[in-house]
Amino acid sequence: MGVSLVERSWHNWTGNVGDAAPVAVPESVSDLVSVVREAASQGRRVRVAGSGHSFSEIARADGVRVSLSRLDVPVHISGTSVTVPAGMTLRALNALLAANGLALPNLGDIDAQTVAGAVQTGTHGTGAAYGCLSTFVTAMSVVTGDGREVTWDRENTPRELAAAAVGLGGFGAIVSVTLECVPAFVLRAVEKPQPLTSILPALPELIAAHDHTEFFWFPHTSMGQLKINDRVATDDAPLASWRRWLDDEFLSNSLYGVVLRVARRAPVTAPPLMKVAARALTARTYTAASYDVFCTPRRVRFTEMEYSVPREALPEAFAALRGIVDRLPFRIAFPVEVRFTAADQLWMSHGYGRDNAYIAAQQFVGMPYRQYFDEFEKVCLDLGGRPHWGKMHYADPARLRAAYPRWDEWVAMRDAADPDGVFRSPFLDRMLG
Repeated sequence: MGVSLVERSWHNWTGNVGDAAPVAVPESVSDLVSVVREAASQGRRVRVAGSGHSFSEIARADGVRVSLSRLDVPVHISGTSVTVPAGMTLRALNALLAANGLALPNLGDIDAQTVAGAVQTGTHGTGAAYGCLSTFVTAMSVVTGDGREVTWDRENTPRELAAAAVGLGGFGAIVSVTLECVPAFVLRAVEKPQPLTSILPALPELIAAHDHTEFFWFPHTSMGQLKINDRVATDDAPLASWRRWLDDEFLSNSLYGVVLRVARRAPVTAPPLMKVAARALTARTYTAASYDVFCTPRRVRFTEMEYSVPREALPEAFAALRGIVDRLPFRIAFPVEVRFTAADQLWMSHGYGRDNAYIAAQQFVGMPYRQYFDEFEKVCLDLGGRPHWGKMHYADPARLRAAYPRWDEWVAMRDAADPDGVFRSPFLDRMLG
């Protein structure tokens, strides 16, 4: 093989998924083609991993693992259309776009993922007018299982792109991604602690009135943290550096990590510590570049399950989640996050054909979570829920197939792109049955 395989163990950011598959790090597209063809000739499967920020087993390899971190692919910018290497991180992409007066229309709250990893799993932010990040993709260049480099785009191959944009790594190794961006913009962020009795009844109005609305709930309390972001013309209220350090670094990472380690050692302290955490976050309003508002540092490690449900099902799903937390035999020491997205037409997107509410159930790393996630998942599936592909889930193939109207077409398209199953994986084996 032209590219040497390195024996190296791998694990994801949380540490709950790992493998010992040998790793190939191609530096050119021809190198990548060679890796794929050689692996296929040996009957070995190929799995591409980004930065390991998925909680599910989607990146686990049982053949050859490929890292795209050194793949030399040129950046091309034409107006608001930007083509970037698939292995570029969102953090690097945001910096590149800002330097050229551009931005992604929406982002999630973590920027450590690679571009390919983010779009393949359907990573999303919040905002009633915005789908997941994959909806910004206008073209993808991919090395398929037989070693061919193909390009799918909206104009010439719209069905292939609709299937592969949220492709779960099953269509091949993505070389480059073309994204439709927007001129750089400023957001005004309003963040304030409020009781759930104030947040929940106001959600329909808040979602309709603001560009981006979300909230966090602190389990074992009646408090939430409401976050609203709107586009504004000028950056007229920057957050003082000491205040940003206090809120984003000290309270949300350093001190919070200490609080959660106490809760892990003495679970009985989790409810009062959640109350302390809810009170520690004070109200703040500030303006900043969009990516600076959307993305926040996340250094406290946790496990996560996130489900989308039809937006009208949120009240029932959220009430059921609160009931689950109340009756669990263990305590939850991490906030629940609730976000909203618009419908889209990508076949395996959680937002296919419907406006969504997302509920993310999270638990501090090292603390029990399985019963919490199991019961939450059952509630969501019964309401038509769809699991986030990058988050933990246990749904069987029949339930997943029922949740996605284009499931069979997606499977057929994936099989046509990769008939020998070179880009199948343990995750896809379990998901597809």
